[in-house]
Amino acid sequence: MITFPQGFVASGVTAGLKESGKPDLALVVNEGPLDVAAGVFTTNRVVAWPVLWTRDALADGSLKAVVLNSGNANVATVGGMSVTTATAEAVANALSISANDVGVCSTGVIGVTMEAQPLVDGVASAVPALSADGGADAAGAIMTTDTVSKQATFETGFKVGGMAKGAGMIAPGMATMLCVITTDAVVDSQLAQNVLKEAVDHTFNRIDVDGCMSTNDTVLLLASGASGITPDSHEFARGVREVCADLAKQMIGDAEGASHDINISVTKSATEAGALAVARAIAQSNLFKCAIFGNDPNWGRIISAAGTVPEEIAPFDPADLAVIINGVPVAENGVDTGRRDEVDMAGDRLVTVELQLGSGIESASILTNDLTYDYVTENSAYTT
Repeated sequence: MITFPQGFVASGVTAGLKESGKPDLALVVNEGPLDVAAGVFTTNRVVAWPVLWTRDALADGSLKAVVLNSGNANVATVGGMSVTTATAEAVANALSISANDVGVCSTGVIGVTMEAQPLVDGVASAVPALSADGGADAAGAIMTTDTVSKQATFETGFKVGGMAKGAGMIAPGMATMLCVITTDAVVDSQLAQNVLKEAVDHTFNRIDVDGCMSTNDTVLLLASGASGITPDSHEFARGVREVCADLAKQMIGDAEGASHDINISVTKSATEAGALAVARAIAQSNLFKCAIFGNDPNWGRIISAAGTVPEEIAPFDPADLAVIINGVPVAENGVDTGRRDEVDMAGDRLVTVELQLGSGIESASILTNDLTYDYVTENSAYTT
């Protein structure tokens, strides 16, 4: 959890943004002695006001606090930046810090105007509730369609903790959710930024629930330095990446309506970039995802998705393709092996798919999930 490392307190309270009355505002505070921070954000051209604010606040490589709300995304709203500004200022005034040292994150419905007062009042409740034991409350307060909160930790002398939310509208465009990672390691902002970007690229950017990129995606890394330990850069990178990977897997495990997690590995590729492009194409095929929901090892949907990737990105000869599902070779040399009846997915939460391109030695993987009736039902009534 985010208060696992030394130097951090957090809280989660109800600000009244959710009709359910459940907690919807989280506050995370870095008590130092360092206030190093890094961030990675959505690449969507339609972007939330809090993303714009927090990008600017991070320009100097530092943040002392992050306030997050669920229940409203605050994007495509009139006066949305004034709401974000008022929220940051409320935190700053309560903690006697600068508003430019406060990151702001929002998640929820897009295009619905929100008022600043509930957030300001929520901050007033969140500050006195701050605690070194408040990590779980904070993680619960940022949930939207999540069925469980998502937290992870890592320790090897120094500590890393994290919380995230995300169950739908998840497709990589940097990351695909709200996430705060904390550490008590002594690091500078450049190392923090480099490590975070690398971790995001290989974890959050390699999961895909539904092919839909959010407008609010934010991953923040805060370093307090409270352990007094300056780790080896590789060990620090390992800690951050392991926490990110754990949170990413939890998001796929909680994907809206999913009955199967699917690990798609593309191997024997000419390049890693080509393998990744093919894996993404398969992960975003609704036909493929529906087949897995039906426990149908329809490998034709896998190779047809692969064939949509331009040859200059992922060169391969269709006659060289091989497909392995749950360890069973169902296609070799581009044709059926007659063994698809040996594939039994009915009792498996995790389904493994390997596509061998036969054009090289590189590989890449994407973690995704199946497409179910429940996903369609939930998202057909999201705002109604």
